[in-house]
Amino acid sequence: MYPAQVRIVEVGPRDGLQNESAHLPVETKITFIDMLSDAGLQTIEAGAFVSPKWVPQMADSDKVFAGIQRKAGVSYPALVPNEKGMAAALEAGVREVAVFAAASEDFSQKNINCSIDESLARFVPVMEMARAADVRVRGYVSCVLGCPYGGNVAPAAVTRVARALVDIGCYEVSLGDTIGTGTPVKTRAMLRAVKDAVPAAQIAVHFHDTYGQALANILVALEERVSVVDAAAGGLGGCPYAKGATGNVATEDVLYMLNGMGIATGVDLAKAAAAGRYIAAAIGKPVASRAGRALQAGLKG
Repeated sequence: MYPAQVRIVEVGPRDGLQNESAHLPVETKITFIDMLSDAGLQTIEAGAFVSPKWVPQMADSDKVFAGIQRKAGVSYPALVPNEKGMAAALEAGVREVAVFAAASEDFSQKNINCSIDESLARFVPVMEMARAADVRVRGYVSCVLGCPYGGNVAPAAVTRVARALVDIGCYEVSLGDTIGTGTPVKTRAMLRAVKDAVPAAQIAVHFHDTYGQALANILVALEERVSVVDAAAGGLGGCPYAKGATGNVATEDVLYMLNGMGIATGVDLAKAAAAGRYIAAAIGKPVASRAGRALQAGLKG
């Protein structure tokens, strides 16, 4: 019924930190990523090569990539929006990148000032650069279960963008509930629509926990044979374009659930929780992870 193994894509160092107003030192980011590597995570999104004007927290991603202790068998992708970002990522020695599009036209215009089709066209030269450098590309689709401007998003719209990303060369597509409004029934309908066009083996899910639905939605994804889940240590994150949207589902909470289901991840929950506590202290916020708080209090699962 459920996958025997799940790969967790740790997005805390990029998606989690990018909206934090307090700028963190490079050394703090490096330590955070190294702690996540030590916890056994196989994919850690370590930075983004985007305009520092729009995302100042990511301005030092080149220094982060230069300083982290890269472990064998671990991928450290970076987000890139265009050819310029891709060139900077390649110069920093990045071996996997991610590109992003939206399932909502309204969100695409507000977020990156272009239509969905225009955003996809921008990625064609990025994909060519990636192929030439033998770099893997992952795709993100935002607003798969709701848009802060347009409301509901049709599963067909998600399917179209997900298929387009696969067609231009993305090995995997992460479907993101950017504002955290999705529910299990809507999640199942969306995933079944996408699976008509994209194999489950190429689908990942990325849930924010605004309404406390993230774990329930992940359970549905597992039932639909999706075996890749994005999460952020400490429950870091939010969306600058959606007032009130909270952070990513916490890595610790996902791990606790998967451990309890007997699903292998290869990740040490205690070490992941330590990384969550470390970064929460660094940004001066309490740990958002329920499992992380329980472990910190000494409760036994």
